[in-house]
Amino acid sequence: MSRLLRALILCLIAANCGSSDHSAPRDLDNACSIVSQRPHYLRAMKRTERRWGVPVAVQMATIHQESKFIGNARTPLRFTLGVIPMGRQSSAYGYSQALDGTWDEYKVAQGKRRAKRDDIEDATDFMGWYMDGTSRQIGIPKWDAERQYLAYHEGRAGYSRGSYRAKGWLVSVARRVGDRAVRYDQQLRGCRKI
Repeated sequence: MSRLLRALILCLIAANCGSSDHSAPRDLDNACSIVSQRPHYLRAMKRTERRWGVPVAVQMATIHQESKFIGNARTPLRFTLGVIPMGRQSSAYGYSQALDGTWDEYKVAQGKRRAKRDDIEDATDFMGWYMDGTSRQIGIPKWDAERQYLAYHEGRAGYSRGSYRAKGWLVSVARRVGDRAVRYDQQLRGCRKI
């Protein structure tokens, strides 16, 4: 094999290894800043809003809470005796922190065999699909970020049972998600992105 061919193959491999940027945008408190840095996020969220009716600000606030816009986010490792890794807290992964089982259900229901949780378009479509189902099945409006988040976190059955009521920390988190959605909506209207 010639040196040129080997160098070319090596360059392709190196380029492939670093091709995905899953880092968070700067200034996560400013929706206009986020979508200016990552215009493809806004395109994906608007597409989801058109398809599923879930407002962009609700999607953004949920993604902020779940992954802080880090595409390959995972739950922390669990340790035994403080040092022996025992696996992750859950199978949640990606922008939407979708669990393996729910993600598989989405892929089958939508015929998206190749959907990936670390792809913003797939992640927002998943959120739209899930929140639309929540709205149809248990009547939570799609614009109600606080209650949608509770059902997203606990699952529809858990929400219906009221499992979140015993989790004061989760109720506080959901309230912050609702407040953030309102703030993101105002910001996006101010910079004329929606």
